[in-house]
Amino acid sequence: MKNNHNKWLEIGTIVAPRGLRGELKVLSSTDFPERFEIPGKRWLQSSESWSPQPTELISGKSVVGKNLYIIRLQGIENRNQAESLRGYKLLVLDETPPELEQEEYHVSQLIDLDVYEQKTGKIIGKVVDIFTAGHDLLEIKLISDIEREVNQKKEKKVFIPFVYEIVPVVDIEQRRIEINPPRGLLDLSH
Repeated sequence: MKNNHNKWLEIGTIVAPRGLRGELKVLSSTDFPERFEIPGKRWLQSSESWSPQPTELISGKSVVGKNLYIIRLQGIENRNQAESLRGYKLLVLDETPPELEQEEYHVSQLIDLDVYEQKTGKIIGKVVDIFTAGHDLLEIKLISDIEREVNQKKEKKVFIPFVYEIVPVVDIEQRRIEINPPRGLLDLSH
């Protein structure tokens, strides 16, 4: 979930209209269902514009078994209006994040954390993004010894499942994550 500016937090992408009365299908990129279910101020952002536009969430409900929500926004009353919002990002202000349980983190807390291999203590990269696909995946930009020596900008990235067995240490205060990657996982970089 990309965060183009620290003030905004992307919570989903409008993927399609639903029905004829302006309902919208939203692919969620948040672990907090209340962001789609509790009415209130939200913002819409198109891919052509950085400036988010305010809107009002009227209602929302989850689609059982999927990472989708059906929502209604104020002023969107027919399928054509809903269709015009396809691809828009749904945002919230990042100033009042939901309460977290132990071992839960906000995306903004994890981006830019240094990633170390727990057994060797060697830095292997930095968290650059997080994706939700069944389990959350940390996108890590790898730093190789050769790239450090020559200071090249060639980027290699790898996706690490954000599960305790692989990511046992998240230390927000020290700005570091420690991982125990399964054999070969770091070789799958792109």
